[in-house]
Amino acid sequence: MPVRMAVPKETISGERRVALDPTMADRFSKLGAEILLEKSAGLSAFFPDEAYKSSRLVDGAKALYAEADVVFKVQPPTLEEVEQLKDGATLLAVLQPHRNLEMVKRLRDKKITSFAMELIPRISRAQSMDVLSSQAAVSGYKVALLAANLASGFFPMLTTAAGTIRPSKVVIIGAGVAGLQAIATCRRLGAMVEAYDVRPAARQEIESLGAKMIDTGVSAAGEGGYARELTAEEKKQQADVLAKHIAAANAVITTAAIPGREAPKIVTVAMVEGMKRGAVVVDMAAESGGNCELTKPGETIEHNGVIIAGPINIPSSFPVPASEMYAKNLFNFLSPMIKDGNMNLDWDDEVIAKSALTRDGKIVHEPTSKLV
Repeated sequence: MPVRMAVPKETISGERRVALDPTMADRFSKLGAEILLEKSAGLSAFFPDEAYKSSRLVDGAKALYAEADVVFKVQPPTLEEVEQLKDGATLLAVLQPHRNLEMVKRLRDKKITSFAMELIPRISRAQSMDVLSSQAAVSGYKVALLAANLASGFFPMLTTAAGTIRPSKVVIIGAGVAGLQAIATCRRLGAMVEAYDVRPAARQEIESLGAKMIDTGVSAAGEGGYARELTAEEKKQQADVLAKHIAAANAVITTAAIPGREAPKIVTVAMVEGMKRGAVVVDMAAESGGNCELTKPGETIEHNGVIIAGPINIPSSFPVPASEMYAKNLFNFLSPMIKDGNMNLDWDDEVIAKSALTRDGKIVHEPTSKLV
């Protein structure tokens, strides 16, 4: 019997993405898998049921989970959803185990083989599977548009009969995938852009997009392409230099986040109070605590004449491309393991092994195991 792959409707409030778009559902089907789709699962991402031509529609999540050998989700399952999974099934989603320890325990106890897509190692071979990067590209674009929308002036220089209006100055903190996308988008909108990243290697990428690198003299290159934790002395040195650039900015976009950890506090209250009235801070790291000390996740507030936005679940605001990219990540991850409709996971494959969270009744991701 071919492996049955199921796509349930996302249950978390405000989530508009779907784990498989019709194109990737068809591609899995061509590999011999049977695709089950909960009715209306793709509707919030503007994919109607009839677009899933090769999928079998199932009425309700309970009936879907009862048949599913493999479940594709975007957000972590609720405890109720975990209970509905077949014992020994396979689950792929962004699981955020550090925030969902009870869920992890139940996945372990039900002998679910679970893959946390955010744990995929950041190696060259796995770039096409990298969920964090694909969704960060969506977020970087969105936060640039949000900053332009909230700003009190134009981003581009405008020459009018009433005189010339100078372009806005934008400071972008963090030059990973999201930060680089924000830089590119702000530049397209005509803003003058400066960017900062603790990794010296980011300079070339920043400058290639037409932005200027802010040099604080602090280097914090870490493992796996992420930044390491800064010392107290390094934080002060970073803050002193950044404060001057932030004070001159019309908009500040922060994108510094570390998976599984609280976001580093970079923009202090004092920095915000040193900004111009009418300036804006858009904090992309709001969901993990925020890079700005004043950020309130999910809210847009004003402090001392400065607007501070803390958007959450940003990729969901562009559900079509976000779903399409996420689905491609899933396909690129799992398709090599499917032949003639059967799935065989290669546990000698570094990508498979390192992205696993639970397997055979054990928590195999060591940091999560220690938390539990």
